[in-house]
Amino acid sequence: MSLSPRDVQGLSAARLYYERGLPQTDVARELGVSRPTVSKLIQHAKDRGFVTIEIHDPRQVSTAVADQLCERFGLAQARVITSQPTDDDLVRELGAAGALMLEENVADGDLLGITWGRTLHAVARSLKPTDCHGVQVVQLKGGATLTSRSTSHYETIRLFCEAFNAYPQTLPLPVIFDNAQVKRVVEEDRHIKHILDLGRDAQTAIFTVGAMSPDSTLLKLGYFSATEQATLLEHAVGDICSRFIDEHGQPCLPDLEERTVAVSLQNVKAKQTRICVAGGQQKVRPLKAALAAGYASHLVTDEGTARAVLS
Repeated sequence: MSLSPRDVQGLSAARLYYERGLPQTDVARELGVSRPTVSKLIQHAKDRGFVTIEIHDPRQVSTAVADQLCERFGLAQARVITSQPTDDDLVRELGAAGALMLEENVADGDLLGITWGRTLHAVARSLKPTDCHGVQVVQLKGGATLTSRSTSHYETIRLFCEAFNAYPQTLPLPVIFDNAQVKRVVEEDRHIKHILDLGRDAQTAIFTVGAMSPDSTLLKLGYFSATEQATLLEHAVGDICSRFIDEHGQPCLPDLEERTVAVSLQNVKAKQTRICVAGGQQKVRPLKAALAAGYASHLVTDEGTARAVLS
């Protein structure tokens, strides 16, 4: 391809501006031209096809894949974002897309149930202030732990409340007790019972699915013995609201069910708007189980995960 002198200048200006990130005044100084000339050279580079700009918008729906998810699993809405090169990037973009979907589905006076974890924290950080009134945000499961590993549950609910002008209804308990009898006694406390009832009454909920691996957050929070961890890794594919499910989306390990402080899986399924935000290779099995069992009415995921779930 033969390049004219203006092509060469345009390429030089474009590289300085886009690759090195120099402002146009500095580009002008480097090339010995005026700043308006730099603007024209950059535009020339675009016009010649030397520069292309690609925008990765987490709000963009991969329509065909989203439609397949809705048809296969009876979803009211699915939003599929572009898969990301790193796990941190993926969680951030899922959070942004999840925040947008939630903002579209919360109205004045709603009782909104939330969980916690990296994905929900990313959603919370992406929420924008709304003009909603009379919203309450309630935790659907306990969050206190015996370890120094943070679940960000206080920060998550604070950010949700700031976005929706909402009042927080927190659940200051561990999500899993050592003893089922102690848990039942604690749940009879008037304040705790009130929060649990609100969680059950919430008709809008946003949650993720947890993956099962030795590095899973729940397995690192000090709730389980080594034997219990091994049993979970053998029988469970993941969790919803810290309630463990098998590959059919059914509860497994009844003993843990009795010790868990969270809304039941049946209650999750009964809610009107059930927004699940989850993506990444480790989430494929639990997400597929959760969708097949009907726990979600709305879904935010990435394209790679969506295609794996559909296959």
